[in-house]
Amino acid sequence: MRGPGRWWRRKSTPAKVEAYTRWSFHFMMLVEFVTAGGQLLGLLAEDGRHGMDGQGLTVLLICLVAGHCVLCGVLASRSLDWHLGQRAKPARLLWALGAATAVVAMTAVSLVEHDRTGRDTDHVALGVFVTVLAFGAGSVTLGMRDRRHMAVCVAGVAAGSGAVAFASGMAIDGALISAVVVLLSGGFITSTYVLSLWLLNVVHELDEARETRTRLAVAEERLRFGRDLHDVMGRNLAVIALKSELAVQLAQRERPEAVAQMVEVQRLAHETQREVREVVRGYREADLSSELAGAKGVLTAAGIDCTVTGPAVGLPAQTQSALGWVVREAATNVLRHGDPRWCAVEVRVLEERAVLTVENDGAPDGTAGPGRGSGLIGLRERLAEIGGTLRAGPTGDGRFLLTAEVTLPSGAGADSPDSDVLPDGVESGRFRIAGTGSEVTP
Repeated sequence: MRGPGRWWRRKSTPAKVEAYTRWSFHFMMLVEFVTAGGQLLGLLAEDGRHGMDGQGLTVLLICLVAGHCVLCGVLASRSLDWHLGQRAKPARLLWALGAATAVVAMTAVSLVEHDRTGRDTDHVALGVFVTVLAFGAGSVTLGMRDRRHMAVCVAGVAAGSGAVAFASGMAIDGALISAVVVLLSGGFITSTYVLSLWLLNVVHELDEARETRTRLAVAEERLRFGRDLHDVMGRNLAVIALKSELAVQLAQRERPEAVAQMVEVQRLAHETQREVREVVRGYREADLSSELAGAKGVLTAAGIDCTVTGPAVGLPAQTQSALGWVVREAATNVLRHGDPRWCAVEVRVLEERAVLTVENDGAPDGTAGPGRGSGLIGLRERLAEIGGTLRAGPTGDGRFLLTAEVTLPSGAGADSPDSDVLPDGVESGRFRIAGTGSEVTP
């Protein structure tokens, strides 16, 4: 049981929907065989009990129905790949299924005409006739994109079934009923296929839109960082260029002021270096409140029920920055590893220690989990610089727990006057942080 479970959890949401759609198409093949082949198997069993002869045509028809079901399943799978752009249109398979549908339908009609045993095979033959035509028409429409062509195909097969039934000796009202049954059944099967394909395309488009949004967020963050660097360095570099040019001209004239200009250039260079470091340091510092809000928004957008508990402010700046990085990495691991349904984040201040816990379900089995990732190794090193520790690993029952502890300096944490001050929209105790944004590292 664990093997199939891991296989399913490792799939992305579009891959899961695609697998579900593909196997639902294959299930339609089983429904066809149970509906049509089941009647023939019952007729064959009845003949065996009464010792009747002439069962060869029935056996042949059972084999033809089974082959038709397999052909419908293969066409459905390849047509799905075609709709997803993974292979060419299965044109030959479409023609083969059309021909096979006609052969099976005519063989069902022949079952009545060539039966000499006195059996009442009319209802069985009619059931096979209608079922095969309905499923055949519905499967053929998978090779079409235009909804009008699909409707014309089903209507044409229904009209043809009525004409064949009437030509084989059926009364006009019976032939009309057969045509209507084929029309309604084929239309229902076609609608099921169309709705499944539409849902699959919507899921793929949403996944592509989420990836596009992530790339745009990264690009926007890079542009912001570029603007900050331009604002810091643009003016200073322009002044450095002008003073360097002036120093060159003064040096060529052997004027002593050239030394003073170069000293000024050196001072500006050091000042620019300091300002760039400040920009980078401010860009890379993580704020705990912002990271909690960002993690809440990102996980909720991914369909994960995320709750956050405890105060988000009132801690020293270094502690907030370190725990903010832990929240960012933990949220990334929740999205990247496993298939979680919920995630709980808790911040506590206990005996001059700040404790952050992140727990989620849907963790992969085994020891090779996110606890051994390079991201968490970097977090351990970052926490170690301020006297903190990090523990991460599975707790059983498909859950994963990450715990970060940081020792607070005396007078900070719960006794701090700012520890009871919470962000807007956040109440003391258990709360949910509203927000949909997250920081992205370029």
